[in-house]
Amino acid sequence: MKHIIVFLEPKDEHSLKRTSYEAITAARQTGAQITGFAVSGTETVLQSAAEYGLQNVVVAQHPLLHQYSSTAVSEALSQFATSVQADTIVISANATGKEIAPRISIKLQAGFIPDCNELSNDSAMRPVYAGKAKVHVKSNTPITVYSLRPNVFTAKSHPSAGITIGSFTPNLDESHAKVKVISILKNEGHLDVSEADIIVSGGRGLKGPEHFTLIENLAGTLGAAVGASRAVVDAGWRPHGEQVGQTGKTVSPSLYIACGISGAVQHLAGMSSSKFILAINKDKDAPIFKVADYGIVGDVFEVLPVLNQKLKALLGK
Repeated sequence: MKHIIVFLEPKDEHSLKRTSYEAITAARQTGAQITGFAVSGTETVLQSAAEYGLQNVVVAQHPLLHQYSSTAVSEALSQFATSVQADTIVISANATGKEIAPRISIKLQAGFIPDCNELSNDSAMRPVYAGKAKVHVKSNTPITVYSLRPNVFTAKSHPSAGITIGSFTPNLDESHAKVKVISILKNEGHLDVSEADIIVSGGRGLKGPEHFTLIENLAGTLGAAVGASRAVVDAGWRPHGEQVGQTGKTVSPSLYIACGISGAVQHLAGMSSSKFILAINKDKDAPIFKVADYGIVGDVFEVLPVLNQKLKALLGK
């Protein structure tokens, strides 16, 4: 890697998403030249990247980028990568990254290595077979696009002397904005499982949607996101945005608490890379215990209230 472009995504008016800081950290460790690329964000937001060692940021300027369009963003980033002769593009494998990374790789005829959990100066590691193994992957194309699994690369502070913010005007027309956002429904007050540091998930062992208050209460105590298994989502108990697993979201939190989840291989594929896993299940032979760091064999209806009470006392809540 000689020149890496890192896609930056604003979180609010003051900071970028944590996944952007993680991408900067991963790219910086390769020792290559790094340029941040954004399509939105105030100067304050972009300046925050300096805390993680970024020295150069470019903001794409065009009327078609005022409203998010995955096709327009992909075209703009592709044009910029070509203009600076970058050989590597790093994007988080979050919802936005999963939309634009494959598009960019096609536009640039670049190799695409998705869902990486390790990145070196010329290759990457990624999980396969539902997380049971890892493969070492190297692209043989002049340009390579990497998407990084969220919460795997710890964002490390490494303040730079300063950051330069420039601009880039891509050559866009309506043909590049085929996909447009019509409306946005915000999940106010709820953390996204794909970016949460702690997740409390529930499965069929909860026996009904009304019992998810036990999950929500524990999540509230820990400042965690609420997750769910596919069976729970298919039953209509919880929204699809909370689903963890092969057909849901892949997560890598610091702590994953699985409550009443047996541990089907599809679910394990989405959470087995968590740093610590606590499983609560009354079946001592449940597959979830094979990947758990800590296990409690017991009824979730008895364990969760006591666990929540003890944690509140410990945390002073």
